Amino acid sequence: MTSLPPGLCCYQGVKHEGTAKGTLSKLVDIEIYTISPENKDTDKGILILTDVIGHRFINAQLIADAFAENGYFVMVPDLFYNDPIPLNRPGDFDMQGWRNGKYHPKGIAHTPETVDPIVDACVTALRSKYGIKKIGAVGYCFGGKYVARHLKPGKVDAGYTAHPSYLEAEELRNIKGPLSIAAAETDAIFPPEKRHESEQILKETGLPYHLSLYSGVAHGFAVRGDLSKSVVRYAKEAAFIQALLWFAEHLRD
Repeated sequence: MTSLPPGLCCYQGVKHEGTAKGTLSKLVDIEIYTISPENKDTDKGILILTDVIGHRFINAQLIADAFAENGYFVMVPDLFYNDPIPLNRPGDFDMQGWRNGKYHPKGIAHTPETVDPIVDACVTALRSKYGIKKIGAVGYCFGGKYVARHLKPGKVDAGYTAHPSYLEAEELRNIKGPLSIAAAETDAIFPPEKRHESEQILKETGLPYHLSLYSGVAHGFAVRGDLSKSVVRYAKEAAFIQALLWFAEHLRD
């Protein structure tokens, strides 16, 4: 495993201020947040695969809006069938139990067997319903695993992940497209030894890759960081620009 299982740091953080500009709708039985660029161009799209706090988290929606402001059609699906983990959830919380469906009313687990079909449905809709020709996938924490799993021809054309969790070495080894990673200096989920292992695997794939390490920040900084701290604000903004530059290069016609 090149990044460790999610922990407490995966649902702790700061709620950001702002008003979402996109809309919520249904894709079959999956709720999705979507937003179009100002020019309504749908040649290139971004699929955001969220952390465990989910698609209704304002921070995730503001990030989606920022990608749209840069010319992309953006979709953010509910990966958890209305069972996200609330930000800063108090008390004794069983993360592994949550992943296995312990807290879902229908016992739905949040594992590849459930999440992969959601990602597949979104990719299909982006291409067939919305006419997207090139798809970039963005994965934060939990979502990073699924960027790697779907980075292959006919699915996702280029990938980006910030502080990924639960990413298996074999999943990273099997990518078939360019991948960029934003990492935190302090991260128990994606610590230095796992980061270095990931670098070696990416090198062996022979595919374009990029990894940036941001000092002074911890796991979750790219989504849930405290923006009142200048070092965190800088890292979050730089990590977003990292994604923009990556997709500008690897989603070109």
